[in-house]
Amino acid sequence: MAVVGGAAAPPLILKLLLSLLLCFNYSSPTLIQAAGKWEPWEDRYPFIREASSFSSSSSSSNNGNNIKTYDYIIVGGGTAGCPLAATLSQKFSVLLLERGGVPFANANVSFMQNFHIALADTSPSSASQYFLSTDGVFNSRARVLGGGTCINAGFYTRAGPSYIKKAGWDSKLVNESYPWIEKQIVHKPNLAPWQRAVRDSLLEIGISPFNGFTYDHIYGTKVGGTIFDRFGRRHTAAELLASANPKKLDVLVHATVQKIDFDTSGKKPRAVGVIFKDENGNQHKAFLSKRKGSEIIVSSGAIGSPHILMLSGIGPKAELEKLNIPVVLDNKFVGQGMSDNPLNTIFVPTNRHVEQSLIQTVGITKEGVYIEASSGFGQSGDSIRCNHGVASAEVRQLSTIPPKQRTFEAIEAYRRSKKNIPHELFRGGFILEKIATPLSRGNISLVTTNADDNPSITFNYFSHPRDLKRCVDGIRIVEKIAKSKHFTNYTQCDKETLDKLLNMSVQANVNLIPKHTNNTQSLEQFCKDTVITIWHYHGGCHVGKVIAPDYRVLGVHRLRVIDGSTFEESPGTNPQATVMMMGRYMGVKILRERLGRAAGL
Repeated sequence: MAVVGGAAAPPLILKLLLSLLLCFNYSSPTLIQAAGKWEPWEDRYPFIREASSFSSSSSSSNNGNNIKTYDYIIVGGGTAGCPLAATLSQKFSVLLLERGGVPFANANVSFMQNFHIALADTSPSSASQYFLSTDGVFNSRARVLGGGTCINAGFYTRAGPSYIKKAGWDSKLVNESYPWIEKQIVHKPNLAPWQRAVRDSLLEIGISPFNGFTYDHIYGTKVGGTIFDRFGRRHTAAELLASANPKKLDVLVHATVQKIDFDTSGKKPRAVGVIFKDENGNQHKAFLSKRKGSEIIVSSGAIGSPHILMLSGIGPKAELEKLNIPVVLDNKFVGQGMSDNPLNTIFVPTNRHVEQSLIQTVGITKEGVYIEASSGFGQSGDSIRCNHGVASAEVRQLSTIPPKQRTFEAIEAYRRSKKNIPHELFRGGFILEKIATPLSRGNISLVTTNADDNPSITFNYFSHPRDLKRCVDGIRIVEKIAKSKHFTNYTQCDKETLDKLLNMSVQANVNLIPKHTNNTQSLEQFCKDTVITIWHYHGGCHVGKVIAPDYRVLGVHRLRVIDGSTFEESPGTNPQATVMMMGRYMGVKILRERLGRAAGL
């Protein structure tokens, strides 16, 4: 238990103190808890600095020209990049470049209650970067040290054995790498009432057996782990940097990589450094060591990694030439094969206040869909007054509008009109249905040469008929859950009140259970018209097309890609566990390749 003012602080008092500290949004110093005591985050992570502090000169350089070099330069301090950097720094010098800031001083990142607000923040300093796919679906990219673990719903669950085998990973090392993550930042959730109702309903309708609390990916219903602790505070991949060797790691925040630099004088291009921009707009260059085995590793995520490769001259020749990017390597597969797991939700209005909760329970069905739930994020005063993005009432109220008609003007009109809507309308929760392994594929393409700009992103949701069939199956399951006896306590009210709520819901575009559920064609249209994202997009740098099985970029020396852009399928029900594991796993693999037994890992 933490000690405040020399006395043991009860959990409630501690929670209040934490809430006050972050609500006032003190940015420096911000206290974090480590080993049972409170300390400024700068003391725990002394190697994290602003990008403008970078200097490429070094008095200790052994290369004869006073230029500081690194054994590894990692582009992207996200879900994979942080554990990767922490692991490689045990033996070698590492520079980790992150385009966003730190998560520790950001109240919207730190507490579950602010989950929806973080996603709605579209300011340049936001931890999430909004984008709109060409499909018309709102989406977000992480822009913060710790990556997607800073803005997601926190659910932690491993990939199944068949996924591990298909990926060609060493199962022994995988089973050593997951616990390395879990011991540091993963918790057992306190199951919220809404989550208990979903759990019991899943079992009632036959999504069985009940597998209890487990990280494992097993058919049936289970409770998974979470990166939110018992106080609702988020623990991110950035905290894994505490396991690094601080003498061998430099982490630069607000360091936006513009491109990777290559020496093209040999038979194959060789990565030699990266050019990045600091928070003031000034440009810097970081150099890779000439020692054998040194590499640049791109870990910028499913959007960022193919984007960086193309900006650096690796990608489809025609795509690069249209923006006058010098072609380093013509590879038509970069940015191709993108996929996003479609999400469709049903909003279930209730007759009482519902405790806020994010994903804790999941139903893993044999129909190829996953069932999850959230609650309480539409009913808060700030959610009713403001636009808080895809995770709150506003956009889900708009979800009955076809995607390409979901404009900012439509949201703005809804925000204005909803001020007159009764507060009771927003009480309730969502039941989520996600397609497990979509077959629909899309791509990303360049729009500008500015690394700050999003590329053009297309996912082609439901372009494959099997995905649409699975969505229909999933919505039928969701309807059964909403009608189960375990939800009657939440939704029980007289017919007049229910009709009034339903009528107001239609006027406000609230997404409720479709009325004609026996009409397959109607459900298919419902799936298409209400599709949103759960941010599990992946692909763009696939094995055998862009990278080799060891994640080295094909046709180029000293460059790898290690993150979700390499995935053919999203692992488990929610991918963050496996992406973090992958960072640790590949860090250990690389050290063992380079050092053999001397790696000691």
